[in-house]
Amino acid sequence: MSAIVNRRDVDFMLYEMFGLEALLAEPRFAGWDRATIAAVFDTAQTIAETKFLPCAALVDAHEPHFVDGKVVMEPAVGEALRAFAEAGLLAAGFDEAIGGMQLPMLATMMVNGMFQAANVSLANYSFLTIANAHLIEAFGSPEQKTCFLGPLLEGRWFGTMCLSEPQAGSSLSDIRTRAEPLPDGNYRISGSKMWISGGDHELTENIVHLVLAKIPGGPAGVKGISLFIVPRYRVNDDGSIGAWNNIALAGLNHKMGQRGTVNCLLNFGEQGDCIGHLVGEPHKGLGYMFHMMNEARVGVGHGAASLGLAGYLHSLDYARNRPQGRLPHDKDPASPQVAIIEHADVRRMLMAQKAAVEGATALLAYCALLLDRQQTVTDAAELARIGLLLDILTPVAKSWPSEHCLEANKQAIQILGGYGYTRDYPVERIYRDNRLNHIHEGTYAIHGIDLLGRKVSMQGGAALAVLLAEIGSEIEAGLTDPDLACEASALRMALNALDAATRAVIGCGDRNRALANATLYLDAFGEVMIGWLWLWQARVAKARLAEVAGDAFYAGKIAAFRYFFRYRLPGVHAQFALIGALDDTCLAMEVAQFTGF
Repeated sequence: MSAIVNRRDVDFMLYEMFGLEALLAEPRFAGWDRATIAAVFDTAQTIAETKFLPCAALVDAHEPHFVDGKVVMEPAVGEALRAFAEAGLLAAGFDEAIGGMQLPMLATMMVNGMFQAANVSLANYSFLTIANAHLIEAFGSPEQKTCFLGPLLEGRWFGTMCLSEPQAGSSLSDIRTRAEPLPDGNYRISGSKMWISGGDHELTENIVHLVLAKIPGGPAGVKGISLFIVPRYRVNDDGSIGAWNNIALAGLNHKMGQRGTVNCLLNFGEQGDCIGHLVGEPHKGLGYMFHMMNEARVGVGHGAASLGLAGYLHSLDYARNRPQGRLPHDKDPASPQVAIIEHADVRRMLMAQKAAVEGATALLAYCALLLDRQQTVTDAAELARIGLLLDILTPVAKSWPSEHCLEANKQAIQILGGYGYTRDYPVERIYRDNRLNHIHEGTYAIHGIDLLGRKVSMQGGAALAVLLAEIGSEIEAGLTDPDLACEASALRMALNALDAATRAVIGCGDRNRALANATLYLDAFGEVMIGWLWLWQARVAKARLAEVAGDAFYAGKIAAFRYFFRYRLPGVHAQFALIGALDDTCLAMEVAQFTGF
């Protein structure tokens, strides 16, 4: 059993649930079939298991550090990332016209998940570079694309995103980084950026920073933000590396997890001119950056699900092989011990992990399918519908896995008992790595406010209406099957509760009170989404069981589906009732009341 991927589940998601073969019939993906995609998966799994996984504990224990003014890290980091790039995996999802493989996003996401599960610290470098290149591909000028895309997709240069600042954090309207126009059309960049993953290293010839900054005289707040390409080293007209661009490493941040990823504070232009190249139009930078941020949010969600899977697979293997204790009916100390997987509570924790991980993976795969369909659909109305679905699901796709697949990692530790807290086993590191995803690309609360404060009411509730219709179709299909009708009915009740709570919040004139329980709303909303996708999985698995009776994989899908609907989904009613009542218990708490002074 692999420690990083369940290929049977990957095939189920791709071919049995989401119909990848129908997508491959589209002209855009005509060069692919099931066999060639399997070959890419085989290559990726081999690299992930032989290059990324073996050094995961090493790079966690020996994080990047300063030596003679440069960042130094374990040699295995560069070796693994070179293998990834040389296999063409950085370019997997890009168009063939610019040197990519033109692999469907649905398949690309599954490929990347293997590397996130194996060693997320290393996968971060490729993840950021891919998102960086996608933004330049979407909004860069022809000259910028010619200059930067080739080296990024080949892995000769890596990319970053530079948003946060020490004094601003998530409040981008308060950033201070400036971009002063120069006579040649470029800009002089000055300021500091904090929490920059991959911001400084010697792994590649150059690092391409995408930097948010304000042009003097522009509009106040976020409306005055522009986006700039700011390479670590300037690039000559012939594409060769030029002079250092005055981007100084001011310090390394040391996080509890993902410690193999350089994370740093960068100062731009403190020792001379730092040259930036404007992307698109002035003052529209935040909109461009959201292209990268939304991709990153789905990627962070999938990283959380992948780490959840890694913990689940390890704890499952441990539970199968660790003998301890006896079943309640057997008190004879002379009788043989049983593997801990025979104990009911261990099975409960394994089931909870399976339900969270496979539910989250289905949600993220569905989002990837929507991204692929955006590339193949030509009907304007259908494109609009797909866009609305992605808009409303993106905050959920980032947040629900980062909360509940982290909880799955906690259960993995619990299954190992005392050993789970030691570095002899990987589950404590996996938990620490996954804890960062809860904050990466926006905290849980930010996404709750985004969902409840904007997405569900946007365009007069159009996105929510499209999503409710999509889920309603699955409910109707489930209601026609007597074996699934009970759960389908429960999902319909949960969906009605979601709708009622949403209407109550939208109708509230006090915005502070309306959004006071946005985080609860996001969580309950996510539970309904996962319930929908588990009903979908169960319906597919049940149909396959009719053809291959007794198949343990399909039976396991149905068991996890039952678990989710009996142990998890009922809880949303209490959450939605609290939200719909516009409860202000937390909002009304006065600061002095927390301590009495």
